[in-house]
Amino acid sequence: MLMSNRDRAARLHYMPYSFRVLQAGDHVVCAVTGQKIALDNLRYWSISRQEPYASAEISARAELKARGEG
Repeated sequence: MLMSNRDRAARLHYMPYSFRVLQAGDHVVCAVTGQKIALDNLRYWSISRQEPYASAEISARAELKARGEG
């Protein structure tokens, strides 16, 4: 049986400038909004918290919250 990665969340390991796919899928879920992010569109994540974000604004907001500033 062929397994499809369509509409399946991927599991990733986030590194500086890139990520490694640990479990195949076509998207990840934003840690703040719950929005699906296609892997081709994934640009923002936290290496220390291993979390993906849907936009630069959401990423900055999550960083401020993690520092206790937001």
